[in-house]
Amino acid sequence: MSTPAVILAVGIAMIFFVALANLVLYQYAAGAVRAALDQGVRAESYAGAAPGMCQRGIEETLDALLGGSYGDRVVATCFIDPTGPTVVANATALFPSIALWVPDYTFVASARAVKEVAP
Repeated sequence: MSTPAVILAVGIAMIFFVALANLVLYQYAAGAVRAALDQGVRAESYAGAAPGMCQRGIEETLDALLGGSYGDRVVATCFIDPTGPTVVANATALFPSIALWVPDYTFVASARAVKEVAP
């Protein structure tokens, strides 16, 4: 093989590798947001749980799983739906791309848990 062909093949392989690494990063980050929402609603769903446990649980889990600046664009909210009563957590996230030619990933998720009532 000639040198230009080798350079072209290696360049195409690197583009594919970066796109694949970006996809893996997006999937991990989306899973971390889902896990944080589940942890948050689980923390506040217990009978006698202090108000704000949901938000605290989400923030602690996100800090543990998405440390650094990658999780800075995750906005999560919690509230108790009185009709259920259920604890509801919603999150919107924007994950930046690691390559200029790969688009950023916007992600929306929610989680619910039934609020226990003390006897």
